[in-house]
Amino acid sequence: MKKNYHGIIPPIVSPVDKDENIDEQGFRALIEYCIKGGLHGFLVAGTNGETMQLTQKERNNAIRICLDQVNGRVPVIAGVMDTSTRRVIENIKALEDMGGTCAAVTPIFYDRHTSQDETIRHFEQILKETSVELFVYNIPPFTGIKLTPDTVMKIADMDERVVGYKDSAAAYTDFLKMVGRYKDTSFSVLSGATPQALSGVLMGADGFVPALGPAFPEMFVSAYEAAKSKDVELTIQYDELIRESGKILGMSKNATAAAKYAISLRGHIDKRVMMPQDVILPEEEPRIKAKLEEVDAMYEELKKSVK
Repeated sequence: MKKNYHGIIPPIVSPVDKDENIDEQGFRALIEYCIKGGLHGFLVAGTNGETMQLTQKERNNAIRICLDQVNGRVPVIAGVMDTSTRRVIENIKALEDMGGTCAAVTPIFYDRHTSQDETIRHFEQILKETSVELFVYNIPPFTGIKLTPDTVMKIADMDERVVGYKDSAAAYTDFLKMVGRYKDTSFSVLSGATPQALSGVLMGADGFVPALGPAFPEMFVSAYEAAKSKDVELTIQYDELIRESGKILGMSKNATAAAKYAISLRGHIDKRVMMPQDVILPEEEPRIKAKLEEVDAMYEELKKSVK
């Protein structure tokens, strides 16, 4: 059965100017670079996009620019996460006004969570008052609650507009339970835990959401295609390569700053992150640049060996 959301769908960063407003020119150039690199879609205004650091106006601006630049060529999932059901619905209404068709919804956060049922009620009300497709986004480090597979399945069964699940809980057994349940349906299951992602695709997952996708678009697409085609030996080689690239995220105190700097080395955006986050230190920059070049060279060698 056809899956509308599959492959490599990165959580695209939000390039900003010195006033912390979206750098529209840089953002459009980065999106175009990613599309030319073969990426299968975008998650805009997600965690890696510093969505909660942006003002509401600039969050909507990032979504608007992404939708306009993509112009229907690949799917766009927009982050609408917030601290209450009413706020999320208002965010989705703004998305609908911009012509967006899919929203990523987390449990609410900055809250004393009391049950899984509150998130079920959250989605029930959102579905009543909005018309877009929804992705269930499970990211417990930022929401304070880990959704169980049963909860996600209950939400998925509510309406055909619940079209997918992004798992950033990194609970592999739970993730595989979701993969097995929705393997032969139109419901998409994407991994937000990159170290587990290729093995997940081998097991039937529909794709993954790597923070460094915009830094290595062609490499991530090739890795996905190897796993999707069930080429185990090649997938193992790509897994090693992706784990090597993932070291970039640990080369700075702030993984978002590390990702943004690595992506900026491709020449389209500035490395700037938003206050009050830690920034890339001068001594960290050459180490990240060297690792990016090392991974590029490893990828070229792997391509030669495949030929």
